[in-house]
Amino acid sequence: MSFGEPEGYDGLGRPRAMGGLVRGRVAAVAGCVVLGLGLIGGAVTGSWLVGEPEGQDRSSFDAAAGIWHSVPVDELFPRTIEGKGAGPGGADRTWTRVAVAPDSGCQNAFDPLLRTALAPVGCRRLLRATYTDATQSFVTTVGLMFTKADEASTRSLARRFENEKLDQRTDLMPRPYAAEDTAAARFGDAQRASWTVSVLTDAPVVVYSVSGWADGRSVDAPQPAEEAMSSGATTPPAQAGLGNEAQGLADRVERALRKDVGADPEPSA
Repeated sequence: MSFGEPEGYDGLGRPRAMGGLVRGRVAAVAGCVVLGLGLIGGAVTGSWLVGEPEGQDRSSFDAAAGIWHSVPVDELFPRTIEGKGAGPGGADRTWTRVAVAPDSGCQNAFDPLLRTALAPVGCRRLLRATYTDATQSFVTTVGLMFTKADEASTRSLARRFENEKLDQRTDLMPRPYAAEDTAAARFGDAQRASWTVSVLTDAPVVVYSVSGWADGRSVDAPQPAEEAMSSGATTPPAQAGLGNEAQGLADRVERALRKDVGADPEPSA
């Protein structure tokens, strides 16, 4: 990623004609003042870039906005992701990437109501990839929506999602990304079984995932990942571990993003 170059100063300092020695000394003093101010300004800017405490949060937040075009796709969506303890009962999981969507806008990625709910932060860019488990029984699409919002708007939307439990409404599910000639070829809207949506507050990014069966079976009662992973859940998505698929992949893609922007990782799930 790149930052704007600081404005430079002419180091040659071509002399101007002076009326006398006193005026020359005054000019020299003024030059020192200007130079001093420039050094102070440079020091402040430098502290933001290297992440000193006062500017650390802002620097990480701003840096994350450009990750989508400066970090290789294999870092954001690794070809293989290991999910130690991510399955039901703490079982290990291994996911393999089967498709990466072209980076795009968000027009067709969400159901209308979810698109409306996310509208306050705007959509700068959307990156998506679809994975399958080691047995190719399940498929999961993971998405990173980079927003246009500042920190205040981001935190406001995160509070709304939490307070109104928008991430648990079946009419606010994200859509999957299916690709021909892959295990996800039949992964359409009717096959959505479990999902999660997370509005990050330390980066202008919404992380989401949606999972389903790879055989194309439709799902009558999708269940949010949090509920599907709860103790005693007996729905088909819960029994199959599709909540774990959605949450496990979303967590690990989020961790990879945080690593790229130098943000503190969340506690391991």
